Amino acid sequence: MKEAKVLSEWAYSPCEPYRGYTGKTLYVNVGNLKIAEKIVTEEMKEKFVGGRGFGLKLLWDAVKDETKWNDPENEIVISGGPLCGITQYPGSGKYYAVFISPLTDQTYDSNSGGHFAPLLKFAGWDALEIQGKAERDVIVFIDGDEGKVQVLESPFTDINAHSIAEELHERFAASEKDKRFISVIATGKGAENTYLGCLNTSFYDTRRGIVRLKQAGRGGGGTVLRDKRIAAIVVRKHGWSGMSNNPADPETIQRLGLKLHREIYELDDKQSRMRRVGTVHLNEIMNDYHLLPVHNYKFGQHPDAKNIRSTIYEKMFTQGIPDECWYGCTMACSKAIDGFTLKTGPWKGRTVSVDGPEYETCAALGSNIGVFDPEWTAEAAFYADFYGIDTISLGTGLAFVCECYELGYLNDKITGGLELGFGKAEALMELIHRIGEGRGEFAALVGKGIRRMKATFAERFGAPREVLEAIGMEGQGIEVSEYVSKESVAQWGGYFLTLKGPQHDEAWLIFMDMVNKQLPTFEDKAEALHYFPNFRLWFSLAGLCKLPWNDIEPEDNLTKYPPQEAAKVPEHVQNYVDLFNAMTGKKIDKAELILQSERVYNFQRIFQLRLGKGTRKDHNIPLRAISPVFEDEWEARRDYYDEQLRSSGVDPQGLSTEEKIKRLQKLRLAQWEKLVDAVYKRRGWDKNGIPTIKKLEELGMDFESVVAVVKKHARKEDQWEEGL
Repeated sequence: MKEAKVLSEWAYSPCEPYRGYTGKTLYVNVGNLKIAEKIVTEEMKEKFVGGRGFGLKLLWDAVKDETKWNDPENEIVISGGPLCGITQYPGSGKYYAVFISPLTDQTYDSNSGGHFAPLLKFAGWDALEIQGKAERDVIVFIDGDEGKVQVLESPFTDINAHSIAEELHERFAASEKDKRFISVIATGKGAENTYLGCLNTSFYDTRRGIVRLKQAGRGGGGTVLRDKRIAAIVVRKHGWSGMSNNPADPETIQRLGLKLHREIYELDDKQSRMRRVGTVHLNEIMNDYHLLPVHNYKFGQHPDAKNIRSTIYEKMFTQGIPDECWYGCTMACSKAIDGFTLKTGPWKGRTVSVDGPEYETCAALGSNIGVFDPEWTAEAAFYADFYGIDTISLGTGLAFVCECYELGYLNDKITGGLELGFGKAEALMELIHRIGEGRGEFAALVGKGIRRMKATFAERFGAPREVLEAIGMEGQGIEVSEYVSKESVAQWGGYFLTLKGPQHDEAWLIFMDMVNKQLPTFEDKAEALHYFPNFRLWFSLAGLCKLPWNDIEPEDNLTKYPPQEAAKVPEHVQNYVDLFNAMTGKKIDKAELILQSERVYNFQRIFQLRLGKGTRKDHNIPLRAISPVFEDEWEARRDYYDEQLRSSGVDPQGLSTEEKIKRLQKLRLAQWEKLVDAVYKRRGWDKNGIPTIKKLEELGMDFESVVAVVKKHARKEDQWEEGL
């Protein structure tokens, strides 16, 4: 890498973290080249905690009501949280990126592992706020060693994150060992050409001697990064340790960490096998329970799923190397396929290391598009990262395209000569390369996501809009992640009554609801859809990974607690309460933990309302998410669905399959409306999905600007009757 021209430079005195916070955030405007610091107030810590909360607060202050994703005032705000950067407790290296999404036109937050968030904090910053649009490609460099921030003119012509991250680790490190003190956020050419751009986050793997990438995949954060003409963000910081957060009670943090490390070492092989296979242990489990998405979520099971079992990936993954993406994480789920030779694309013939793939990628770029070839999926996963594209939105979008092609709504003239369809591996790989490289009108359209594809397929190609809406698996503009939700009413809410669309980081209730029958009433489901989204959101405030919470459980968890309580993994919840108190010196309990999240949850909902979203109509749900749409879906599980009708009081005898489907859809749409009402009531929202002023007052979030948004949009006729 040649020496980069300095466009702007600003000196600062790095603040050491104290009880999890540095007390300052960094502001960089790549348009006017302004660099400044902001103070983190005690109120900000109290109301927003950190991570995603800080991101939303800073973004709220930065944008206008009419701000769009590609306006200069849109920001990417990156923040860890008070627990981010500790090395004693597994899963403590996450950052959360907050921005207005090109897919959803509302606030989005996406998370990544790697080393960026801890190094950013140790360099003196609780959050990084980037605004503006550069005139040319730039690199933002945060040097916590020298106490300076620079905006550099980028020398890169190849902007894929693999190349950029390797060169920047080389450029800013004094030696090979020194590379571990550097982290890079970059994306790729596909982020420029699509709305699906991901943020690739680097860490130096000292055991492999290579730079590796983790992804903040969802929502189009990489697209926003490239719209701002940012090639990379780099942070460098030496001289830190696992105690650099200066916790109030380090002994408790050490004790809790040792306790969980012991559980992982003793129980992981009996439970999730994360240390051997990562999240792909789910591949066969989801198939067994009809939850694996097959052929655009038509089916939940397939005989060829035997080809993608975790035992096959176990042989592909390099074993015997602790695979943590931040120090001290004994979950070690960050698997990699080393020595993988690419067969296609711009790097054809190169031998690379492939990140993962994770379960979501195996399903999105595997079963959902009818490809049950682990080698193909690994190649597709590598190139998705290479181009800077989210694998989930990419795979779900391709599945929609495959079905539309097989239904005759698309043809090879429209697709640029590609004969697409489920299992058409060669054509699908070519389409991935066209999307990433920006080749062709059809590839560009697919890269805009399912919501925009539905409109164009109907308007330009004459496809029936009603069918497209039924099978296009998106909510609020974001593609559905990789679980079949049809048979779990609670999971309808876990996907489609969320803040930002169907991403399962709010609630995964399928087993509680469908398998274990623990949520029999709508009130039970609503309670779960209050607790679990708020509990899961808390990880995004503290700077933690969710996996150590319930992908490993104490051995007596299921026998010690009643089923609904056991699903919360109470001992681990208490761990997080104790960790937070030990770090910050506060004295919260389990109820206060949920309250911390509920404040931010309601604030984000009102933020969406401010941007023109955030009401009941925006909680759209496609029919396929709740029911079969076509006859082959019904016939694949005929006895099961016939029984579903009988249990609802409808005799299927003598009905055609088409009529059965219509009857079940009508029943389930009625259930959906009941679920929406129950969830809104439990959350303290009105019938239109708007948080009430009373709720904001209870939470202490009745800021003048927030209340003003509610008053502007709330209607008297949408209020619940007193006592309901």
